[in-house]
Amino acid sequence: MLFIAPTSFFADYGCHVRILQQARAAQALGHEVLLCTYHSGRDWPGLAIRRTPPIPWRRGLEVGSSWHKLAYDVLLAPVCLQAVRRFRPHLIHAFLHEGALLGWMLRACTGLPLAFDFQGSLTSEMVDHGFLSPRSPFFRPLRWLEAFLDRQADLLLANSGHAADLLVRAFGVARERIALVPDVADVAHFRPPGPEDAPARAALRRRLGLPESGPLIAYLGLLAPYQGTDLLLQAVRHFLDGGGRAHVLIMGFPHLDRYRAQAEALGLASAVTFTGAIPYEEAPRYLHLADLAVAPKISATEGSGKLLAYMAAGLPVVAFDTPVHREVLGDLGLYAPAGDARALAARMAEALEDREAARARGMALRARAERLFGPDAVAQSLAAAYSRALDRGR
Repeated sequence: MLFIAPTSFFADYGCHVRILQQARAAQALGHEVLLCTYHSGRDWPGLAIRRTPPIPWRRGLEVGSSWHKLAYDVLLAPVCLQAVRRFRPHLIHAFLHEGALLGWMLRACTGLPLAFDFQGSLTSEMVDHGFLSPRSPFFRPLRWLEAFLDRQADLLLANSGHAADLLVRAFGVARERIALVPDVADVAHFRPPGPEDAPARAALRRRLGLPESGPLIAYLGLLAPYQGTDLLLQAVRHFLDGGGRAHVLIMGFPHLDRYRAQAEALGLASAVTFTGAIPYEEAPRYLHLADLAVAPKISATEGSGKLLAYMAAGLPVVAFDTPVHREVLGDLGLYAPAGDARALAARMAEALEDREAARARGMALRARAERLFGPDAVAQSLAAAYSRALDRGR
């Protein structure tokens, strides 16, 4: 399997976790995987990676939409072509629409079947990131290109039923060319804390300067408006004004300085701790500190992989009411109307009123993650998808 990942793999956020989990699932099925990606990012043990050369004016991670990615994509094309010649894959597995474009070009040259992992709408993501306006003269051409690429793959892998419906409704993809391959809940890596974890939890609280006792609300993910970070800070303000008592741990990047300043302007400096990026390997230890997790993402088209980490850790989850959140959490989520910071605060307070009920809800979410999103279940979905892609390619 040749994986094409036009991003700074590996960085510690959801898109990259999905790529990693699919690579692991493919390897568990007995496939050999080679991943082609950008120069920046860190290697992962056991995963063969080929990277682009660096570009002299850009050294950091590429997160979200950026014109600099065009240069990386140009450099990634010959890396992928060389990989096809030397690695001789049986199937191309492309991520993101830039990867679908490169995969389509390689398929045209080689006849290899192409599976495209669809994690959300390209143009909608650009709008969410403030990179593109629906009124821009570039919007229609990019929307056309997006629809064209969606229809070129032999099979599209959708991370949710909502994503599959979007492909059919908005981009004209035939339903039979879509396979549902959900995100993986890494239930071995993320787990509820046990009594033996108490000393490490106390030490970590001290190191982070957190209160020694009292409830803690956690967020883990990217920091951006479309992720609901602004709304989360507003919700914390409403929560405290309503008499709520908890500390909030916000774990993630980028735009750290902006959100620290925003929290200070809202009078939250003593109530909120920002950690910056948390390595994926260390994330379970940090989630062990939490009594409640929050998912304020408002994007209408992207997945929400952080939910599965929360669930595997046995945490109750307060989330905005979106189709993707409903699909993952089911009736066990505590929902607020999307975009309503005051309602989100009320649900946070409600969840912390009865800690025993919250813990029971968290353990039920853990069981749901094991049943529906565990590595074995997702690996079988991926195996069936690969078989379909290979059949269609023939």
